[in-house]
Amino acid sequence: MLKRLKLQMPLLLATMLLTACNEQPAPTAAAPAPIMQGQQLRFAAGHPQLKLLTVAPAEPANSITIELPAKLVWNEERTQRIYPSFAGRVMSIKADVGQRVVAGAPLAVLASPDFGQAQSETARAEADARLVAKALQRQRELFDAGIVARKELEQAEADQERARAEVDRAQARTRLYGGSGNVNQQLILGASIGGVVVERNLNPGQELRPELSGPGVPALFVVTDPTSLWIQIDARESEVGIVRPGTRFELSVASLPGQKFSGRVIAASDFIDPLTRTIKIRGVVANANRRLKAEMLATARFERTFPNGVVIPATAVLLRGTRQSAFVQTRPGEFERRTVELEYEGPQQVVVSSGLKAGDQVVVENALLLARLLRLAEEESRSGNDTGAGAGAKAQSREADKK
Repeated sequence: MLKRLKLQMPLLLATMLLTACNEQPAPTAAAPAPIMQGQQLRFAAGHPQLKLLTVAPAEPANSITIELPAKLVWNEERTQRIYPSFAGRVMSIKADVGQRVVAGAPLAVLASPDFGQAQSETARAEADARLVAKALQRQRELFDAGIVARKELEQAEADQERARAEVDRAQARTRLYGGSGNVNQQLILGASIGGVVVERNLNPGQELRPELSGPGVPALFVVTDPTSLWIQIDARESEVGIVRPGTRFELSVASLPGQKFSGRVIAASDFIDPLTRTIKIRGVVANANRRLKAEMLATARFERTFPNGVVIPATAVLLRGTRQSAFVQTRPGEFERRTVELEYEGPQQVVVSSGLKAGDQVVVENALLLARLLRLAEEESRSGNDTGAGAGAKAQSREADKK
């Protein structure tokens, strides 16, 4: 009896295993596909895809804030960059970064044989002028004595005028580059404006040559007035009519949270950057307490008033061919596609001038899902395979349910 039971036990287990494998869970009913009517989609109550859609009311676009990226730079109307005009060696440095200087104050002294040559030319011109002056005096005495003709006197007077002009030219050149009246080969680098030294790019003993300076090469010194800064703003094509010279704006920087600064647009470029599709705007910002620094990244905010139209998130607008559209929830579970016209298009918000009114419940997230369902339903309807939302829409619904 025990042996028979042992033989029957494996058979019993195998039978139970086969029975369990053949049992299948009851199929779950797929959610019904939305029904299409014209440009409308109607979902059944509790449809799982409704949870994917977010709606928000369209707001009156009385005034909106437009934010544009910007960067602070030195005010070039109050900035001077000093380069060497003659080759030479740095003998001494008189100013350093952060130091306030007055106009004409020496920043550095160079030993320059080339500048010494210019000083020598000035001294030579002065000596020649003194010699010509003495010659003129003799000619006048001889003319008064009736020894020389008036023509010779006039020639001596002309020589003196030329000598004086040469002295003025040589002295002006020497003064322009900061030299003294002595031939000492010392070239003094100085700023013609007062301000603060914000850059110093030379060291004692360094050899300098004028041909190694200019655009793309750091200046020896940069002197500026940091109480006024320029701001470079990148404006999109749609902001051309908003950001004009004279327009006021509010400025903020990430390193100074909660602090606001006021600025004014002073110039706008006449061309669009072909790479970024932006327009360069220049503004000026007062910086009396010097909290703002050059090269800071900032955000410029402009206020614009729209007497008509509504504002909605940019995510709600879809491109349909050459037209733009948005979906509006007309009733719970019912959505209608409407063609809209935009008066202003920004990265976060858009202003709709027609197609929507204030209070409309606009789909602001996953509107593309509705557009795809509507397109699939339209394709199935044209093919004549389905008169409802279409087999394609049903497949899309089942696929979303599985997810």
